[in-house]
Amino acid sequence: LLGPNGAGKSTLLQCVLGLLRDFSGTATVLGLDARRDRLEIRRRVGYMPESDSLLPNMTAVTSVRYLGQLTGMSRRHALRRAHECLHYVGLTDALYRPAEEFSTGMRQRLKLAQSLVHDPDVLFLDEPVSGMDPQGRIDFLDLIEDLAGKHGKHVVWSSHMLPDVQKVAQQVLILDKGRLKGSFRLQDLHGATG
Repeated sequence: LLGPNGAGKSTLLQCVLGLLRDFSGTATVLGLDARRDRLEIRRRVGYMPESDSLLPNMTAVTSVRYLGQLTGMSRRHALRRAHECLHYVGLTDALYRPAEEFSTGMRQRLKLAQSLVHDPDVLFLDEPVSGMDPQGRIDFLDLIEDLAGKHGKHVVWSSHMLPDVQKVAQQVLILDKGRLKGSFRLQDLHGATG
C-alpha cells in the first residue's frame, strides 16, 4: 500500500483486520469476512502496527512469548517460538533486555517478531521501516523479502517511501485520501520502462 501520510493506509489495514467495523463496502482476508470473522482472521494473520505496542516492564522474549500465548499457544511452545522469532529478526543479543530500552530499529524488529510468533499465513505491516536509519531500513526490507520469498508468507505492507516499495513489492496499490488511485505490478512497470 503506497501513499502519502494520511492517505488511508493504516485505516484500510484496520478495516481488513476487523479492528474497525464501521466502514462502507466489504473486506475479506483468506476468504473470511472482516466484520463477521474477526477472531479467526486474527488467528491466521500477523499484524505489526505503526505505533509502538510494547507491554510495560517486559523483556523482548517475555513480550513475544506472551503474545504467542494470547493466540492459544502453550507457554512452552510460545517461549520456543519467541526465541526463534527474535533470533530471526536479529535480536538474539537483546532477548532479556527491557523493551523500553530499545532503539527505534530494535522496537520495529521486536514488533515484527511479535507478529510472527504464531506462524501466521499473512502478515500486515504498517509502515514497518518508519524512523529507522538507512542500514536498518535495508536490513528490514531484506527480512520482508526473505519472509515472502523463502518462507512463503504473504506480506501486505504500507509505506509512503517509493524506493522501499520499489525494492521489495511485487504488487502496488496507490491510496490517496481514502481512495484507490491505481494498482499495478512492479514487473509490468519495469517492463514498460525498459
